Amino acid sequence: MPRVTRSVARKEKHKKILERTAGHQGTKHRLLKRAHESMMRSLQNAYRDRRRRKRDFRSLWIIRINAAAHEQGLSYSRFMNGLNKAGIELDRKVLAEMAVNDPAAFAALAEQAKANLPVA
Repeated sequence: MPRVTRSVARKEKHKKILERTAGHQGTKHRLLKRAHESMMRSLQNAYRDRRRRKRDFRSLWIIRINAAAHEQGLSYSRFMNGLNKAGIELDRKVLAEMAVNDPAAFAALAEQAKANLPVA
């Protein structure tokens, strides 16, 4: 029985790895072994950071809401507590967008939050 040659399949596999590492520096996009290591690492980072991105954006929204709430004389926690007691159900993404692009509407929300907080 004749031997099986894998030249075409191997070249395609190697080419796929080198194409995926096209933007990497040095030998990480030239040499196959180093390119494969670099590709595996980049795929791990991409997988991890797809989940991390959600945390990072939530943190950014909270920072923006906190800054805008402090301009209205409230802390973030008191602002959110006031909104919850007022029955206003806006998520942090929308609140952060309002804080940046529509300060007047955010100020109106802050007034409603203040009205629903107990006097301390």
